[in-house]
Amino acid sequence: MNAPPASTDTVFRHRHLLGIQGLSPAEITLLLDRSETYVDQNRQANKKKSLLKGRTIINIFFESSTRTRTSFELAGKRLGADVINMSVSSSAIKKGETLLDTAITLNAMHPDVLVVRHPESGAVKLLAEKVNGSVINAGDGRHEHPTQALLDAVTIRRRKGHLQGLLVAICGDVLHSRVARSNIYLLQTMGARVRVVGPPTLLPDPVARLGVEVFHDMEQGLKGCDIVMMLRLQTERMQGSFVPSIREYFHFFGLTYEKLAAAKDDALIMHPGPMNRGVEIDSEVADDFGRSVIQEQVEMGVAVRMACLDILTRNMATTEAE
Repeated sequence: MNAPPASTDTVFRHRHLLGIQGLSPAEITLLLDRSETYVDQNRQANKKKSLLKGRTIINIFFESSTRTRTSFELAGKRLGADVINMSVSSSAIKKGETLLDTAITLNAMHPDVLVVRHPESGAVKLLAEKVNGSVINAGDGRHEHPTQALLDAVTIRRRKGHLQGLLVAICGDVLHSRVARSNIYLLQTMGARVRVVGPPTLLPDPVARLGVEVFHDMEQGLKGCDIVMMLRLQTERMQGSFVPSIREYFHFFGLTYEKLAAAKDDALIMHPGPMNRGVEIDSEVADDFGRSVIQEQVEMGVAVRMACLDILTRNMATTEAE
């Protein structure tokens, strides 16, 4: 179900998109509604527009992410922008250049939008303070990943028709997940109830301060839920033993049909990807096309990132005109 258009009175009053925290319901709705228009465009034979003709977008990823980087690249090109992907592994950053030096260098190129992913929380905000263009956070440390939360919200809203009043369980490695944080902020702002489900070692301390319900048992945590959002087990961020073994983790916290039975019969299954099949989710459940919306999430990602580029560059054009 498509949502109604956002009010023309709604204004997105931010030069950057660094996180969901701090956005108003009206601003989130504007982003979601604009994304809807690009879903339709992306399903047409001619997917390109010239809205961002003459604009330059630089994707700079200090961490690898094929899915996010590719969707931002597609989004920029479909809007007519010049898109540059910077390879951090072969850049001066690997030769000892500081983040501030990088910001100064990038700013000298006069990009209109920087899309940045960085392993350290707060690094993207620091870059945003040193450049003249707009900055979009494509994920920073354990902090936030705002466009992932937006694409998840669009996916849910198109299937359920609304976000208000839904019961959403976010399950697994919440501790290391910027996706979880952005989703918690967005869902609560839009009136949904949020549960987190996972072993105590993989939940932030104290997680309850985020205003969520906390469960350490999957079946109890999924009881009556409308949405089951699984998270990737981020072993690359783990120093020490967070789970006894992968096999035991899947036994207790991997999503199977047996555990899913506790949720509502029409509960949607989500995963931000990439999936570890047999670790956080059973393959049969992941491929259940009646309930899994994992592929839809990927499709919505391009539309959401087009909407973000559109809105931020419109703000830029207004500022330039003034």
